[in-house]
Amino acid sequence: MSVPTDSTGWFLAADAHGGTDRDAREPVAPAVAPRASRGRTRIAPRALRQIVSRVTAESLGVNPNQVGVDLGDDHGMLALTISTPIRVVALSRVTREPAVIARTGGTILARSATSQTEIRRRVGELTGADIGRVTVHLTGVDVIPERRVR
Repeated sequence: MSVPTDSTGWFLAADAHGGTDRDAREPVAPAVAPRASRGRTRIAPRALRQIVSRVTAESLGVNPNQVGVDLGDDHGMLALTISTPIRVVALSRVTREPAVIARTGGTILARSATSQTEIRRRVGELTGADIGRVTVHLTGVDVIPERRVR
């Protein structure tokens, strides 16, 4: 089974009944009334990548332009492989004030795990896609500069 796409490679989101427009082409038994035409929703891969980039950027506090997204198949569901930096507080501040880690969402690994869940949920909500595997590759850190008090 693969991620449903049409002949031009467009991703086909599931309809309200959990299927794609392919279901409408399947033969219907004579005893069953034919289903009404439901249409379909097509999302271009580029648009899907932009949605994933923005959701990831929001989750990890980085610029969407810094996020790379690869789309794939995970046993019929959409697999997302994301490469991104993560925004962190300066190490000097963490040394002076260890509680800042908890206030900023936890450790880098904890924030990455939380973002995977959040990305899966939000992208699914926004696109209607069944999201399978979400892999987040952290490519670097974006350090929040300390502000001087005047």
